[in-house]
Amino acid sequence: MPLTREQIAERISHEVKDGYCVNLGIGIPTLVANYIPKNLSVMFQSENGLLGMGPFPSEKDLDPDLINAGKQTVTTVSGASFFSSADSFAMIRGGHIDLTVLGAMEVDETGSIANWMIPGKMIKGMGGAMDLVAGARRVIVAMQHTDKEGRPKLLKKCELPLTGVACVHHVVSDYGVFDITKDGFVLREYAPDLSIEKVVAATSGKIIVHPEVKAIKTGPHSCC
Repeated sequence: MPLTREQIAERISHEVKDGYCVNLGIGIPTLVANYIPKNLSVMFQSENGLLGMGPFPSEKDLDPDLINAGKQTVTTVSGASFFSSADSFAMIRGGHIDLTVLGAMEVDETGSIANWMIPGKMIKGMGGAMDLVAGARRVIVAMQHTDKEGRPKLLKKCELPLTGVACVHHVVSDYGVFDITKDGFVLREYAPDLSIEKVVAATSGKIIVHPEVKAIKTGPHSCC
């Protein structure tokens, strides 16, 4: 079986380093905050004006006025701060975000990403993704590897309108972990219940299997 949404988020949490300022997009990325070890000092930023998001609240800790950019209720950590959306985007555009984790509908072998619209469907706008892929120091995409019809979403060239060009560094899908290099996708880890051959067959863009490829290990951080 492919990885679950929670397992994707848990694997991405291993890419978050001590001292990072991290932005989490809507969907699977928001789950990453639940898997950060307590011994790491990480500040999660939200475009609506919050630095210092914590995990999702329990029912007793729920505050309906405290939300992230996806209008989900959140908690805060010690040292959290609140500010305007304008200041939040100045932080993003100024290059102060170490890592952003975003969802995507398509990613291609050059690292371009499409994650904001499907032609013909009603949308409210691109949101902050365009600024994040341009301003963050590292971009990781969390996504399903195929669509509902089983068609690849890791492509030779994105077919949907682009959010950013050649900006994605890594993809963590329910099939595996991929680096994006000048030679295309590099498969470094694969879902333990899948074969390498199945992952390669479900990828449309150019893909190289790393010589030290291994199955993804899910579970607590080695540092915990």
